[in-house]
Amino acid sequence: MHIPSSQKKMKFISRLYSFRILEPISQIELAKELGITRQTLAVIEKGTTQPSLFTAFRIAQYFKTTIDDMFTFRV
Repeated sequence: MHIPSSQKKMKFISRLYSFRILEPISQIELAKELGITRQTLAVIEKGTTQPSLFTAFRIAQYFKTTIDDMFTFRV
């Protein structure tokens, strides 16, 4: 049975961990820079939750990259 692409589950992929390790910066330090909690940063990093647009922009801006390079979705 063919499932229409509009009904397929999209998986949120975060590259935050890779960027953070290359920096290098701890979750606590980065969370302070971004004005969010370490717990919020951790769940974004794991891909468990999606950041708000504002937070995604701030993260990408911090690492001098784009939101597209930092986060993506995969079917």
